[in-house]
Amino acid sequence: MQRALRLSDDTRKLLACPLCKTSLVLSENELRCTHTGCGAVFPIVDGVPVLINEQASVFSIADFVDQRDTYFDLSPESRGKSALRRMMPTISGNTKGRQNYERFARLLKSESARPTVLVLGGSILGQGMEALASDVSIELVETDISFGPHTKLICDAHDIPFGDDSFDGVIVQAVLEHVVDPYRCVDEIHRVLRKEGLVYAETPFMQQVHGGRYDFARFTHLGHRRLFRKFTEVESGAVCGPGMALAWSYQYFLLSFVQTEALRKLIRVFTAVTAFYLKYFDTYLVDKPGALDAASGYYFLGRKSEALLPDRQLVQLYRGAM
Repeated sequence: MQRALRLSDDTRKLLACPLCKTSLVLSENELRCTHTGCGAVFPIVDGVPVLINEQASVFSIADFVDQRDTYFDLSPESRGKSALRRMMPTISGNTKGRQNYERFARLLKSESARPTVLVLGGSILGQGMEALASDVSIELVETDISFGPHTKLICDAHDIPFGDDSFDGVIVQAVLEHVVDPYRCVDEIHRVLRKEGLVYAETPFMQQVHGGRYDFARFTHLGHRRLFRKFTEVESGAVCGPGMALAWSYQYFLLSFVQTEALRKLIRVFTAVTAFYLKYFDTYLVDKPGALDAASGYYFLGRKSEALLPDRQLVQLYRGAM
């Protein structure tokens, strides 16, 4: 028997073929494109539709049908963390995420009684999202390229399988460094947002490779702003500060000396114990101009716009210390 879709009926109606953007029809254990010239068919695995455009993605549908999802776990936190690991200190700290999500939620609810938010990279709950996720008035549609406790849909952000103007908000936290073409992904975010819809993004700057072969890009504060040049800025800045950046550099410096997995695990434990405190400096530093030049990561909160931010105007937005 086919397991029920994790998507709500209203959200399922918004689905579109990732190849041609035509509507999809549910047929037992698969979704079919209604365009006669396309006719693509997409499987449903344990209630999760797998909507991948194989012509333009580094992933294939077979990867997920065969349940080989763990290979694509790009999050810094493994889904199989032991109780001991959960008790260990961490060198990472999201200094402003919680308050940013609270503002994001307030803005959404000021404009819609029942906002719908697409989460890209949402197989696990992002840092700071707890209050947003527990708000019953906001529907979260969590998608990812891996199965997880929150995954409702498998998709590639380069071809988001929803129709135009589908969502009140989009969240893309710690994702855009892992896509081969972040500009195309942001264009897709712009497409699926309703008029003046909200986007909230967090993307690293001073972070070493943490996604293996699926790690492609980093952005300065202005580089991140240009990525969202089709959006009007509500607020932006450092979300993880220089303290976290220093802790990561310290850890990866030591990791550079070893190759075996056992020694790498030992170094991760050692650096967590000896450098976890550095992230607490970010409570003081994160809003200072110098932090914009040395942050571990940035955030952007903006509204869909029809105007394009000119590059001459972009360079006037520099707020760093130089």
